[in-house]
Amino acid sequence: MDNISPELWQPLTHEDKDRDKEKITRPSITFWQDTWRRLRQNKTAMFGLIVISIILLLSILGPWLSEYSYWDQDLSNTNQSPSLKHWFGTDGHGRDLFVRVLYGARISLAVGLIATLVNFVIGILYGGISGYFGGNIDTLMMRIVDIISTIPLVLYAILLIVIMGQGLLSIIVALSSVYWVRMARIVRGQILSIREQEFVIAAKSLGASPLRILLRHLIPNTMGTIIVTMTLMIPEAIFTESFLSFIGIGISAPKASWGSMAAQAIGGLRSYPYQLFFPSAAICITMIAFNLFGDGLRDVLDPRLRK
Repeated sequence: MDNISPELWQPLTHEDKDRDKEKITRPSITFWQDTWRRLRQNKTAMFGLIVISIILLLSILGPWLSEYSYWDQDLSNTNQSPSLKHWFGTDGHGRDLFVRVLYGARISLAVGLIATLVNFVIGILYGGISGYFGGNIDTLMMRIVDIISTIPLVLYAILLIVIMGQGLLSIIVALSSVYWVRMARIVRGQILSIREQEFVIAAKSLGASPLRILLRHLIPNTMGTIIVTMTLMIPEAIFTESFLSFIGIGISAPKASWGSMAAQAIGGLRSYPYQLFFPSAAICITMIAFNLFGDGLRDVLDPRLRK
């Protein structure tokens, strides 16, 4: 303290005090701006997001930029090993595997995204209504969920596909019909934990309708958990579609799906292992990327980790 100059100790005037009060020490940012800032600091989550973006771009642009198509057969080039002409080789019908893997990404991503968005709407509304009203309404709605949950998802999807026939639409309808159960339970639990808080009581005292309270106050305050759950549900839907196509009740030829390509490659596994490797690697990379991004997003949106 003896080395501090006395000139540094000067009383503030009233003008200095008023000026310091008006000084902005840090610019104000919104919740989602802060989320994006913290997400960029998470290298694992950003790596997953970059991989997802690359897969999405390749699935959209790749088949258009290639000179081959996923359905063209060339029996003179069957079972060709990977080369500069055919990067992933060809299958037993002479079709280019690289283009078919990229086209399969379209199918898998479309199924995962559409099914998850449909479940996003149904699960949020169903779980939100159940959690907000509670009582007998909550009991009845949750018993319906329990009944649906007793039937395995894959078995339910198989029954619907058998009735509706094979195809992309059948898989999306099958997944959308029962895939919302998990989302409904999560949303219900979140609504039950916040429906008695002060801001909800204030909205009720101002005469807000139950629908307005649910849509404008309760659901937005659970959106972080909802987004994380939706992100982690996408790889599950992709894997379910691949499994259904693998056992022969999903996407049928000549359309390409990662599951159907893996099923076709099983017969020649010893002679042509690359035909199984590339679609299997695409499934693994996509699922790992979504899980890494979902885990990072969960860490970013966790209020206990916010500083």
